[in-house]
Amino acid sequence: MNQRLHPSLLGSLNPEVRRPDYDRSAHGVGVVHLGVGAFHRAHQAIYLDDVLARAGGDWRILGVSCRGARVRDQLRPQDCLYTVFERSGSAAQMRLVGSISDVWVAGENPGAVIAAIARDTTHLISLTVTEKGYCRSPSGDGLDLLHPDIVHDLAIPAHARSALGLLAEGLRERWQRRVGPATLISCDNLPHNGALLHRLLVEFARLREPKLAEWIAGEVACPSSMVDRIVPATTEADITAASTAMGLTDQAMVVTEPFTQWIIEDRFAGVRPDLAVAGVSLVADVRPYESAKLRLLNGSHSALAYLGAVTGLNFVHEAVAEPVFLAFARHLMSCELAPTLIPTPALDLAAYRSTLLARFANPALQHRLQQIAMDGSQKLPQRLVQPARERIECGKNFDALALAIAAWMRYTLGRTELGVAYAIDDPMAARLKSIAAGQFDKAAEQVAGFLAVEEIFGADLRHHAPFAAAVSRQLELLLAHGARAAMRRVCLESGA
Repeated sequence: MNQRLHPSLLGSLNPEVRRPDYDRSAHGVGVVHLGVGAFHRAHQAIYLDDVLARAGGDWRILGVSCRGARVRDQLRPQDCLYTVFERSGSAAQMRLVGSISDVWVAGENPGAVIAAIARDTTHLISLTVTEKGYCRSPSGDGLDLLHPDIVHDLAIPAHARSALGLLAEGLRERWQRRVGPATLISCDNLPHNGALLHRLLVEFARLREPKLAEWIAGEVACPSSMVDRIVPATTEADITAASTAMGLTDQAMVVTEPFTQWIIEDRFAGVRPDLAVAGVSLVADVRPYESAKLRLLNGSHSALAYLGAVTGLNFVHEAVAEPVFLAFARHLMSCELAPTLIPTPALDLAAYRSTLLARFANPALQHRLQQIAMDGSQKLPQRLVQPARERIECGKNFDALALAIAAWMRYTLGRTELGVAYAIDDPMAARLKSIAAGQFDKAAEQVAGFLAVEEIFGADLRHHAPFAAAVSRQLELLLAHGARAAMRRVCLESGA
């Protein structure tokens, strides 16, 4: 078995592995990142690696794990070095990344994390904590004041558990010590993620200390951003294959695709890295790019995940390799999702859709449908429900969206069409499974149970008879004839 990756053993590393083009010890830490998972390591950390190599500066990253010690234990024995494997077909590009300085576990020492956010050398604080990490209210617009972590953090702020609690307390220290504001960048798949983060932080701070809320509202920058890269969960098989290719064992390696994109609104507070030199696009308004990605990529991804998983498929590339899945995905994107987007001359939607389908078809990624399907209650509102609502408002057909939403309802049954059981990974899993397992004579009754979940469907759609009827019709087709037959019906009726 190979030795574990470490700076002292780089002489044993395969010379084909690209290495950092800078002296790590010569650069300080200027970024704190909450949620140092695989996506961050395959995306933001690489951009900052390029910044360090091309423009220099003190822009290394202190990673903070908000959920547990696993990532810290993967990275720290390797001095936080790790490799990124960009895979396409049979080819793979190997890159060693050095931008992460250390990884801390928030739950072990929240005070240290708060102090790091408050340091005068910290200028950028970024987040990939997933949709559920923002502790939003059921409506999605404000703070969930009943969320256990929010209740805890308001009562014991020095021992904050949530990302919002950590940020608010760190910003409070900056405010009190007159360190100055920082720039906070959400990199999660939420509409207007920067504005949402800013609003939730101000609401939390107002409950903590009203004058702090005023300072955050007026001084702290939270530009919205759009991140785009497909990063499947790393498997033991990935680690074994990487070990063979590298000559050293890397427990923190990640697999991704060649495509990558990061677009940020050009609104920063104070000092910032030269992100443009690394290929980041700084724009006045991120909304057109954000909406395109959330709906065309994430929305179609979710649709494929639920429809594919219930048929027993495992990977995205397996789904789009079948003509019926490919035709459905193309129809969903072109005919129902794309028309809801903000037109912008800088964004060629037809080219973007074609690129997405090619990316989905990449067999080297082994992107699991179950990974995409997790946390559906947090993802559905912005990816599928809101586009359906907009189609209804315009008087347009939304059968493909109705099928995708019905497929999510079918997915919560927890078994494939062949009866193979799978786990539902969702913060609302117990409630959703209870609805799915109910005794209903008709699909419409089951749909009514799901539409009553206002956290997902709002207070309006349960009373919208055409929407309920369309979703009920699709769920009935799924239960009676299966996902493939339902997709064929939608495509046939649409003329796709």
